[in-house]
Amino acid sequence: MSTGTDSTRSPGFAARPDYRVDIHARRNVVRATVNGVRIAETGSSLLVDEQDHGLVFYFPRSDVLVDLAPADTPTTRCPFKGEATYWSFDGDGGEPLCWSYDDPFDQVARLRGHVAFFQDRVDVTVHQAHPAVTGR
Repeated sequence: MSTGTDSTRSPGFAARPDYRVDIHARRNVVRATVNGVRIAETGSSLLVDEQDHGLVFYFPRSDVLVDLAPADTPTTRCPFKGEATYWSFDGDGGEPLCWSYDDPFDQVARLRGHVAFFQDRVDVTVHQAHPAVTGR
């Protein structure tokens, strides 16, 4: 458990120390597309496996290929990860396509600098790892 200040430690983990938010670095190429247009691609994703949630890939912000602007959606607060900010394409009308934790709690600090895409708005696909895992 982190030794950070109360503002950087998760109140969720304090209340439920058994709750799991597992973060795994992956080297598979992970691609995000909208209507067939590639908007992000990385070989350095984080796979987040959070209890009571589905699997989510987080992309390094530097691997997002489109300009993002703050969405018209207000921020929300997760008791385990922190305050989420929502992002849309620059000038697309404001519907959020992804979110980020710009100042995550200490326990999930690896999420800083990453964005995750809404799976019902963006197609996220997993491809071959580099170097490839082979049967040879």
